[in-house]
Amino acid sequence: MTPPDMRLLLVSGLSGSGKTVALHTLEDAGFFCVDNLPLGLLDGLIEELRTGGHRNDGQIAVGVDVRSGRTALQGFSDTLARLRAKPLQVEVVFLHSSDEALLRRYHHTRRRHPLARQGLPLVEAIAMERQWLEPIAAAADLSIDSSQLSMHDLAHTVRTRLATPRSERLSLLFQSFGFKYGAPVDADFVFDVRCLPNPHYELGLRDRTGLDRPVRDFLEGHADVAEMLDSIQQHLHTWLPRFGQGHRSYLTVAIGCTGGRHRSVYLVDRLAKHWQNAENVTVGTRHRELNHTMDTE
Repeated sequence: MTPPDMRLLLVSGLSGSGKTVALHTLEDAGFFCVDNLPLGLLDGLIEELRTGGHRNDGQIAVGVDVRSGRTALQGFSDTLARLRAKPLQVEVVFLHSSDEALLRRYHHTRRRHPLARQGLPLVEAIAMERQWLEPIAAAADLSIDSSQLSMHDLAHTVRTRLATPRSERLSLLFQSFGFKYGAPVDADFVFDVRCLPNPHYELGLRDRTGLDRPVRDFLEGHADVAEMLDSIQQHLHTWLPRFGQGHRSYLTVAIGCTGGRHRSVYLVDRLAKHWQNAENVTVGTRHRELNHTMDTE
């Protein structure tokens, strides 16, 4: 029987959203990775890895996409239920991007979409693919929106949230963003802090960020910033344990201001430092509108 510490990641997503980058990152982290494995062969793969002496540290990642065929994808929920009935830790990861990002990537790489062989225009192929993959997207334990991620940032996200051995700890990501660039679609909580005093309009602060001391001093000089921070903390202290009781492994808390460089960055930094010492929680941060990605693990 499969050891209970064997871990299987089912990695899926829209073509062009970064599934190959995710699998390569996991492979570098020690996972035994297989791309485009027919779903009907999953049981055989698990048994082979259990008995065949392969060095994979009990960690497997399998890429699943539209090449499996629509019939197999429609039966994904049954496949997942069967796998989770085994003494096996199963997680579903789904990568997605906006149509604009996907169209731009296909134009840049000049690769053909898997469904374009049916004679569909690219826009229609992407729409059909979204429909076919809906059962997997709906079952995802972790969804990653790669629309605004570089390959480096996506690999960092995968390493941060997936490449370490899973435990009973909750993986909690705090993300800052700017509403002017669009709200993240994969966040579990979104807090709007545009009502707070804006350092953008203060002399000498516009070109700095919420990680810089002058901006922090400015924000900490306003009582409503502290009140907002306390309010968000209270909300999370109330509701995050409820998500944990529901066996959620991953949660994303997004904090948004206008440009995503000052207020939201400051609050994300404060929140992450508060939660990084909490029991049964692993904390990461991402500042979407800055030119770097930080991790507090």
